Formats: sequence, structure tokens, C-alpha cells
Amino acid sequence: MVRASDPLIASGLVAMLSPVTGLDIVDDVSDADVIVAVPDDGLHLLLTNSYARLVLIADGLRQAELWTAIEHGLIVLVSRAEATNRARLLRAITDASKGRGDLPAEQLGAMLQSLKHLQENTLAPRDLTLSGLSLRETEVIRLLADGMDTAEIAERLIYSERTVKNVLHNMLSRLNLRNRAHAVAYALRHGLI
Repeated sequence: MVRASDPLIASGLVAMLSPVTGLDIVDDVSDADVIVAVPDDGLHLLLTNSYARLVLIADGLRQAELWTAIEHGLIVLVSRAEATNRARLLRAITDASKGRGDLPAEQLGAMLQSLKHLQENTLAPRDLTLSGLSLRETEVIRLLADGMDTAEIAERLIYSERTVKNVLHNMLSRLNLRNRAHAVAYALRHGLI
């Protein structure tokens, strides 16, 4: 799908991409695997509940705009100058469809610095990591995945059984998981253990 604030830019992108074999341009966001978006002013264009991956064509994004774009599925950021090259744009769409991210070095560096800041100032004081689990939760879920029961986990980690149960209960509640097996499956599926 192509989305642009300026209708001329949108039709230019459609004209550039239409002749490409194997690439179908759709009108309904629910049918899109990849959205190629060109915002004019701000990122209001991106506010969608779509699960599509986002290829954003933009220059000079501020840090807050980059985070907003990431929250809405950004996976590839292409400068406006690069987007005039059909081969570069097709590579961006292919990368996005395969889940391969691509950000300019300066944006990537700024994002990594922001992640570090988020970890130090927001997550660490709450005993969380970027994975969304605390170190204690990670230890408990790993041992649970190894087949240990509450008593064995408590003995291994030198916790009380009540502490292990509380850690599991809090994690299950926070992540909206049904039971211990679901927690292990969730952790494995998301690469947390």
C-alpha cells in the first residue's frame, strides 16, 4: 500500500511501483503486508492499527517522530533522495516484507542511545529489562522451562516458594498469560529465554 499526504507523490510512487512484477498495490490497509508512507508534516499519516510493516520515506526525523514511527511498524527508513531510485525503493520493500530492518546510521545511533536511556531511567528502576521481564522473572522462567517445580526453583535461586509463586503470578498477570506452560511458550516464542 502507498500512503502519502500529497496526492501527487502518492500517484508518482504508484506509477513507479505498478509495473513491477510480483508487487501488488492494494487500497485497503488490512490487505497490505508493507505500507510505503511519505508524510508531509508530522506523522499523522502513520496512525493506523495495521499490522503491516512500514517503509517510511522521510528526511530529518526528530527522535520523538522516529519512536512514533517505530510504534506504528517502522522497519525501513529511506531518505527522499534515495526513494527516487526504483531499485532502492524495491529493496526497502523487500527488506520490510522479510522483516529486515534498515535505518540510516545516524538514526540507528540515536535510537540505540534512546534505548540505553530508557533502560537506565525507566526500566532498571522498576527491575525490568528491554525484554519486558525482570532479571528475577527471567531466572524463574528459564528454570521452569527446564522442568523444575516451584520447590526446586526456590531451592536453586535461594528464594522462598512463596517468592517464586509471586514472581510467576505477577508475570502471568502483567503479560496476560493463562498458566506456567503458556508463560514458557511465550518466553520461547519471543526469544526471552
